[in-house]
Amino acid sequence: MRTILLGIVWLCLGMYLDALSLTGQRIETEGGEGTEAAITGDKVLKRVRRGWMWNQFFLQEEYTGSDYQYIGKLQSDQDHGNGLVKYVLSGEGAGTIFVIDENNGDLHATRRLDREEKAFYILRATVVNKRTGQKLEPETEFTVKLHDINDNEPQFSKEVYTGSVPERSDIGTSVIQVTATDADDSMYGNSAKLVYSISQGHPYFSVDPNTGVIRTALGPGDMDREQREHYQVVIEAKDMAGQRGGLTGSTVVNISLTDVNDNPPRFTQSIYQFRVPESSQSGTPVGRIKATDRDIGKNAEMHFTIVSGDGMDMFDISTDKNTQEGVITVSKPLDYERKQSYTIEIQVQNTQVDPRFMSAGSKDMATVRIGVEDVDEPPLFDKASYLMEVKEDAAVGVAVGSVSAMDPDGARSPVRYSIDRRTDMDRLFNVHTGNGSVFLLKSLDREETAWHNISIIATEFNNPRQSSHVPVYIRLLDINDNAPTFATVYETFVCERTKAGQRIQTVSAVDADEPSAGHKFFFSLAPEGTHRSNFTVRDNGDNTAGILTRRASYSRLHQSIYLVPVVINDGDYPMQSSTGTLTVRVCTCDRNGNMELCNAEALSSSPGLSTGALIAILLCAIILLMIVVLFTALKRQRKQEPLIISKEDVRDNVVSYNDEGGGEEDTQAFDIGALRHPDAAAALEESAKQRRDIIPTDTLLYPPHRRPAPTSSLIMPPVSMASRDNGDVREFINQRVLENDCNPTAPPYDSLATYAYEGAGSVAESLSSLGSASSEAEQDYHYLSDWGPRFRKLADLYGAEDSDFS
Repeated sequence: MRTILLGIVWLCLGMYLDALSLTGQRIETEGGEGTEAAITGDKVLKRVRRGWMWNQFFLQEEYTGSDYQYIGKLQSDQDHGNGLVKYVLSGEGAGTIFVIDENNGDLHATRRLDREEKAFYILRATVVNKRTGQKLEPETEFTVKLHDINDNEPQFSKEVYTGSVPERSDIGTSVIQVTATDADDSMYGNSAKLVYSISQGHPYFSVDPNTGVIRTALGPGDMDREQREHYQVVIEAKDMAGQRGGLTGSTVVNISLTDVNDNPPRFTQSIYQFRVPESSQSGTPVGRIKATDRDIGKNAEMHFTIVSGDGMDMFDISTDKNTQEGVITVSKPLDYERKQSYTIEIQVQNTQVDPRFMSAGSKDMATVRIGVEDVDEPPLFDKASYLMEVKEDAAVGVAVGSVSAMDPDGARSPVRYSIDRRTDMDRLFNVHTGNGSVFLLKSLDREETAWHNISIIATEFNNPRQSSHVPVYIRLLDINDNAPTFATVYETFVCERTKAGQRIQTVSAVDADEPSAGHKFFFSLAPEGTHRSNFTVRDNGDNTAGILTRRASYSRLHQSIYLVPVVINDGDYPMQSSTGTLTVRVCTCDRNGNMELCNAEALSSSPGLSTGALIAILLCAIILLMIVVLFTALKRQRKQEPLIISKEDVRDNVVSYNDEGGGEEDTQAFDIGALRHPDAAAALEESAKQRRDIIPTDTLLYPPHRRPAPTSSLIMPPVSMASRDNGDVREFINQRVLENDCNPTAPPYDSLATYAYEGAGSVAESLSSLGSASSEAEQDYHYLSDWGPRFRKLADLYGAEDSDFS
């Protein structure tokens, strides 16, 4: 209601001022015009001036009336009241926001205007003849300004502000600044003059009424984050300089107290107790202790230290960065048999201390008691590793050294020693299971392996699962057991024309041994080479020697190569020496001593084959070719020699089908003539007649002469024609059996698969018909029927009369 009354007052005042302005202008115009007329008189040509002067109108914003708001009146000298003049309006808002009465020039606003949207409008006006439409005057520009009223409340730049201030700050510490603005005209009245005040947040904070800066209002003792951390403050901004009737805007400011390190850490309990096995390794956690701190963030970070106690050297403590707990760990090996419990004093304090709040009570102490638990431990060696030395010529069984381990537990279980064979694959060493002495199993050679690294295992006798390992490093001590030799193979030559005492070669030596004082070699000419020697050896004293000539000339044709024996001694104990032979070739040289031509032996050492070697290879190839041709010719010209001497001889072939034989071509396998006439068979063998189906007999291993048959294994039957023939057969078979028994490469041909002779003492004697063919005596074959059904058919065949077949 108050705002409406003020608006009405301002509207009336504006209209009154506009009326006075127009009236004054009109009076001035009329007076001036009359004066000009009086001066000019009745002249035809006279300058006509516009009778109204104006350039702006004022209009109250936020008009709330129902009719058009009257702005002012435009009056032209060309308007004589006869209705022939028409007022025309153009410019910003002409015809929409602003309208003019074309007959009398009254100017109105058609709607409610807001200065905060647009503060002024620029318009143009003129008059025209209604009949002709011709302009009677040029356009005149004028401005319509809006008068401001206090219709906008202050607005803050943020709806909610957020600020912070350290706890325990002094009074008047700045927290944050808030800013508000007013859309009203700051150049007109107090509509935009703001004053800040605090409506919520007393008595902790205050605000500057002019700048909007919020400050602390209480002292350090009252602003404690641990008591209260968050505050909400409401700030108001009022226009009209804070007078009654002004508009008000407000905002919320959330203020937090930031933490400072004003609280020390405190242990949750004064005494802690833990237990740990004695077998725990270094770094094993024992337990955790906890302390609390009312501060947060970095101000709550803690540092734990062990300050006293008998376990300061046995345990360490560190801080868990995530939980801020103290973690106690083992730092050295524990031994239950030596000490069963420990006590330590632990101190805690902040890592970052604020000097303003640091005092004697900024640290806290706690007592920790740690008990050690007994466990069954493996044997413990008295050293972490062993180094042993032995001479390389030590005999098998010699002791190299010894190791010692014992059971650390109270039971003191006996310990058994052994070698981890994975570290001694060649089984060079062994260890005594009882006393731990290490001795040799094989001879050693330092030049082959100078160091041996083995691992010895100590195992509890009562509990084999408890064992431990220790490395043993064995170094072989060198002895002088290797003779020195030439450092390399020397290729030495001497010119045919030289001079006595000329150095032709410098030699050096190497020795596989490594004496402690270093190598010292001595060179000399071997005694067998000193007599009538063509060269001499001069020791240089620096482990080298020079080979010198003793003559002024040498003849390549007389002797192209000289062998110079050089004795090399190592000078160590026991002294070792060797004789190296230096080959010196005699060559033809130029004037500068450069070799031009040497002996044929020297040329043959060049890469490739010599002419003699090539000739020998060619001759061997020709001989082999001739042997092949001769063998082929003899095979084609060979004729079959008959073995049957008498027509009465019967040729019979016995073929066995149960063995893999030579096939259908094996027609010479069972020539019974060979059995009848052994002499002819021997002659045939001597002529190297070969069968087509068997491998020839190795004449080197088995000579072809006839061997006497052993008489101990066979008993000759009664002398008769058949018995004599059977004896020849027996001798032949025994000879062949012996040859095949002695020949591991003889194949199982059908030659030995014939059973012409049953053997001595057989009831049936010989089953062959060869014997019956030589005797015309009648024989009784009925006894074959008694041998069973298989021989019954045979008895019928042989027992039949000759007339049965005639």
